[in-house]
Amino acid sequence: MPRDTSLNPQPRAIVAGAGFGGIAAALRLRARGYDVHLIDRCPRLGGRGQVFEHDGFRHDAGPTVLTAPFLFEELFTLFGRRMEDYVELVEPDPWYRFHFHDGETFDYGPTEAATEAEIARLSPRDVEGYRRMGAWSKKIYDIGFKRLSTAPFHSFGFMLQQIPHLLRLRSYESVWGMVSRFIKDDRLRRAFSIQPLLVGGNPFDTTAIYGMINHLERAHGIWFPKGGTGALVDALEALMREEGIRISLDTTIDRIAVEDGLTTGVVLEDGWHLPADVVVSNMDPVHVYRHMLPAELPSSTAKLRSRHGRLSMGLYVLFFGAKRTWPGVAHHTVWFGERYKGLLSDIFHKKVLADDFSLYVHRPTATDPSFAPEGCDSFYVLCPVPNLAGGQDWSVEGPKLRDRIVKALDETMLPGLSEAITAEFAMTPEDFRNDYLSVDGAGFSLSPFFSQSAWFRFHNRAEGVDGLYFVGAGTHPGAGLPGVVSSAKVLDTVVPAPVGAP
Repeated sequence: MPRDTSLNPQPRAIVAGAGFGGIAAALRLRARGYDVHLIDRCPRLGGRGQVFEHDGFRHDAGPTVLTAPFLFEELFTLFGRRMEDYVELVEPDPWYRFHFHDGETFDYGPTEAATEAEIARLSPRDVEGYRRMGAWSKKIYDIGFKRLSTAPFHSFGFMLQQIPHLLRLRSYESVWGMVSRFIKDDRLRRAFSIQPLLVGGNPFDTTAIYGMINHLERAHGIWFPKGGTGALVDALEALMREEGIRISLDTTIDRIAVEDGLTTGVVLEDGWHLPADVVVSNMDPVHVYRHMLPAELPSSTAKLRSRHGRLSMGLYVLFFGAKRTWPGVAHHTVWFGERYKGLLSDIFHKKVLADDFSLYVHRPTATDPSFAPEGCDSFYVLCPVPNLAGGQDWSVEGPKLRDRIVKALDETMLPGLSEAITAEFAMTPEDFRNDYLSVDGAGFSLSPFFSQSAWFRFHNRAEGVDGLYFVGAGTHPGAGLPGVVSSAKVLDTVVPAPVGAP
């Protein structure tokens, strides 16, 4: 790529990384009058939300569950557009199916009546507890999401002001502890505490503030873009191109250019310097502080550079097609092994790859048959595993884990899979490290402990460097689609308006 020598009177913003946080940041900066250049090292937009095509089967590689669709609608509204003119959202029924080790299942959503009927079938005494948990989750949501998810946590004083709210909401509890106060059946406790795993946290360690996810789902639903998450990325790409945002793919940024404590742009892997007035990083902030900023920056930045943080678990993802269909299998299934707390301790604390596992099984052909050839099914199976700090050799452990997963599914929810499986491939934590520059191959950057949330998380406005900002999973408010899109909304407060902007 040649050096950018264009003479443009608009202030220039470079967004480094085109995941959903970076895309949302690019659109918000453009709406405020910045000349925006979005750069990513992947072959298509979406960050971890890539799309893989293999032997006629299509797979969303990253997020497959869309909650809080209003956050995406806002991005189109910024430019007077309607999201429904770009992409169609459909609601799976059920939202999730939980498959327990004893063979029992539990369907969650899409209506409160349907969920309560399922709870009554499994544990009648927990229906009232479920209602009370919903009321409590709404209290957390009203503070944690509506008031604080887009508020910048750069001042420790602001953090201190939130302590009374956090204590009143029992943020010192874990999500598991919160759920257990209301729900008594162990299977339902597992089902309603699983959400932290979707943002990289252990339900037994993650602050109960993340209990807000239960109300978020119940208030706004769980959705799937027709054509997959990749179709949502394509819709956002169309909007960006219509609004004049420049996009460079297959382009790796080597470092953030800094002079006298001020960001001046980015330097690409080939050595070219691209100047900018503002740089927004959608990359893993652990990687940025360790490897992409000058060594002589102030002590606050040096502290962040040396900080390891407690990173999320890794992910093993098995993608495959099948030369048959299972019409009774839901779009989203959480498949529980016999162990729960002990398995999560192995993954998060001991960093041991156990012989057993729990799984998320994505069958998009339940909703959209275009994901597979006629008469076939398309799947991806996500298995939480230790990140690379566990020292596993994935060239050895990956194939063995694959065989255990296929055998387990064949014996339970997908009988006949061993004979029908085709067109398979996998991603391991090594791929997350190599493809996405994720430190230790962590699936979600920092894990969402209380001590790594809000002010304690990487700030949206970089420390020690002026003109550098962060969006995405590693910064406030955290991982997951609502979190990373909300992190871009924080920019409206912390990034100065362009000179001369209305």
